[in-house]
Amino acid sequence: MSVKKKLLQNGLASAIQKVIKISEQLLLVPFFITTWGAAYYGEWITLTIIPTIIGFSDLGFGTAAANSFVLKYASDDKQGASNIAKSGFLSITFIILLSIVVSILLIFICSYYHLFDKSLIVKQQAILAVSFLMASRIICFYQQLFEAYFRAARRAALSINLQSIYSTVTLTISMIVLLSGGGIVIFALSNLVITVVFNLFYAVVAEKVLPIRKEYKGIIFKSDIKSIVNKGFGYLMSPIWQATFFQGTTFVVRIVLGPEAVAVFNTVRTVTRAINQAYTMIISAIIPELQFEIGAGNMQKARKIFRIALSLIVLIALGGMIILFLGGPWLYELWTRKALNPPALMWNIFIIGIAFNAVWWTTSFIFQVMNKPYGFAVAGVICSILSVIASYFLAIPYGLNGAAIGSLLMDILLFMYILPQSCKLIEQPLGSLIGDSIADCTELWKVQVSKLLKLKLRF
Repeated sequence: MSVKKKLLQNGLASAIQKVIKISEQLLLVPFFITTWGAAYYGEWITLTIIPTIIGFSDLGFGTAAANSFVLKYASDDKQGASNIAKSGFLSITFIILLSIVVSILLIFICSYYHLFDKSLIVKQQAILAVSFLMASRIICFYQQLFEAYFRAARRAALSINLQSIYSTVTLTISMIVLLSGGGIVIFALSNLVITVVFNLFYAVVAEKVLPIRKEYKGIIFKSDIKSIVNKGFGYLMSPIWQATFFQGTTFVVRIVLGPEAVAVFNTVRTVTRAINQAYTMIISAIIPELQFEIGAGNMQKARKIFRIALSLIVLIALGGMIILFLGGPWLYELWTRKALNPPALMWNIFIIGIAFNAVWWTTSFIFQVMNKPYGFAVAGVICSILSVIASYFLAIPYGLNGAAIGSLLMDILLFMYILPQSCKLIEQPLGSLIGDSIADCTELWKVQVSKLLKLKLRF
C-alpha cells in the first residue's frame, strides 16, 4: 500500500480518535460541575496532579524503546528490533516496580504531612482515588512499546482505532458514574478496571500483528539497555516539562487564586487546547510513516511529509483561532451552563497562544521520530519552569490574566527554539520552508484536481 493511502488510513483513524478525545474533555466537565460543584471539581483537578506525574514516568523509557524498535525494523535490522523489544520490556518492568515504590511513598508523605486534610475531599476517599488512578497510569507503561509493533508493521491505524475504543468506553462509563451520583472513588475504580482489560487485549493484538518474537529470538544486551536508559531520560524530561507546565500552572492558580479559579483557568485552557486535538490528529497520522521513511533513509520523502503536515496544521490553527474569537465565549457559557465567568482578556491570551503552539508542537515531533530527545526535552523543561514562575508572579497582581500570560510565554519561547532546530535535524533549510511548503501544497492540489478531472471524463 502506498504512503498516501497509509496516511489517509491513519488520518481517518486519528480523526475519529480526536473527536472522541475532544468529547472526553468537553462532555465530562459539565457533569463534573453539576454533580460535584465547581469548588469540589477544582480540588479533584488538583488531586490528580500526583497520578498524572507518576503516569508521565513511563513515557521516557517506553518511547525510547519504541522508537529504537521501529527505526531498526524499518532499516531491515529485524534481529536488532527483537533485541530491543526484549531489552525494552525488561527496562519498562523495572520502571513499573520503581513507580509502585514511589507511588506508595508519595501517598505516605502526603498523608503524613496532612496534605489530604486540607482538601474539600474526605481524606480516605482522596487516598483511595489517588491510589486507583496511580495504578491505572502504571498499567499503561507497556503501551508505548506495544504500539511500536503496530507502527513497524505499518498498521498504525489499527492501533489508533483500538485506543479510540478504549477512550469511548472510558468516556461512557465515566458519564454513567457521574449521572448516577458516583463519587471520586467509584470514578477512579471504574477507570482502573477498564484500563486493565484494555491493556491486556492491546498487547495480545500487537503480538499477532507483528509476531517478531516467533521469528527472531530477542537477546538482552547491556548496550541496548544502556541506549534505552540514556534516551529514556531524555524522553522522560518531556513529560516532566508537561507536568511542570500543566500541573504547575494549575497549582499556582490554586494557591494564589483559589479552587474556583482553578476550574475557570483549566476549563478555558481545555476549550482553547481543543484546537490542538484537531492538528494533533494530523501529527498522529504522519508520525508512523514519517518515522518509517526516516528509518529507511528516504529523507526527501520525509521532508515533504513534514512540510505538508505543517502547512495543514497552521491553516487549522488559524481557522480555530477565528472560530474561538468570534463564537468561543458563547460556546463556553453554553458548555459550563454559565457557572463560570472567565475574563475576556484571559480568553484572548489563550487564543493567541494557539498560533505559536501549532508550529512548535508540530515540529517538535521530529526529535521523537529521529530518536533524539534531548534537543527538545531540555528546552521544554527550562521554558516550563520559566512559564510557571512567570504565572505565579503575574497572577498575584493581575489574577487569571497574569496566569494566562505566563502560559503564553511557554509557547513563544518554544516556537523561537524548536522550529529552527527541527528543520536542521531533517535537513530542511529554514529560509526556504515557506516556499517549499507552498510548492508542495500547489503540487498536491494539481494532482488532486487532475484526478478529479480524469474521474469526471470517465463518467
